Amino acid sequence: MATDIHPTAIIGPKALIGQDVVIGPYCVVEDGVEIGDRSRLEAFSQVKRFTSMGPGNHIHSYACIGDEPQHLAFKGEETRVVIGQANDIREYVTIHRGTAGGPGRTVVGSHCMLMAYVHIAHDCRLGDHVIMANASSLAGHVEIGDHVVVNGMSGVQQYTRVGDYAFLGGMSGFAQDVPPYMLAYGIRAGLYGPNLIGLKRHGFSAQAVQALKKAYKIIFRSGLQRDEALARAAAELPGVAEVERLLEFLRTAQRGVTPDANKNGNGA
Repeated sequence: MATDIHPTAIIGPKALIGQDVVIGPYCVVEDGVEIGDRSRLEAFSQVKRFTSMGPGNHIHSYACIGDEPQHLAFKGEETRVVIGQANDIREYVTIHRGTAGGPGRTVVGSHCMLMAYVHIAHDCRLGDHVIMANASSLAGHVEIGDHVVVNGMSGVQQYTRVGDYAFLGGMSGFAQDVPPYMLAYGIRAGLYGPNLIGLKRHGFSAQAVQALKKAYKIIFRSGLQRDEALARAAAELPGVAEVERLLEFLRTAQRGVTPDANKNGNGA
């Protein structure tokens, strides 16, 4: 199939459009944009300058990709949005460029689904296979790992990290790091142990899941100080890759870590 650009679309003369791309009615693609092969832009979507995306992306109506960051210090610097391949970006999604005070780019990985009204702010970094449900939002500099689910109408505060395979509940607020493999939700979010359903769906072994459950109890429910708990988990669960990944995430947390739900008074 040859590239198909609707006559009402506005395409900057310096935009780079790949092969077999479909651009629908009234789309706007500005100069300096790169659109990968086999991508599809539905009617009224916009891709702003300094945005590049790989092949096979599907941008739905009224999405706006690559607009300037909502940051008072931004002075029009040449910052970017970089998007991988095979993402499904639904209606009214907004993804903003990076800032000169940050890494200068907002990055979305590959095979992600960003549902309607999702907002990704400046300097965020998403991994692969991320799902963000309707009206969920990321503030600036947020890092989201691979295979993370962020449920609807949830918000993640700036500079927060979310580890791989974490599951964030709906209508929740996240102001501290969420460790990999964990389930978290609440207005002031708390942890509810490993994301057991998600881990099973992704094929984690029973041994790995049991090790993560034990590590969680040691780290979050033993009453030990954090450094002592991490050392004990490492000693009792050696050689388990998932536990090692969890421990490394916790050791490198700079904003603090989302606590066990019992400490938030949410119950568990």
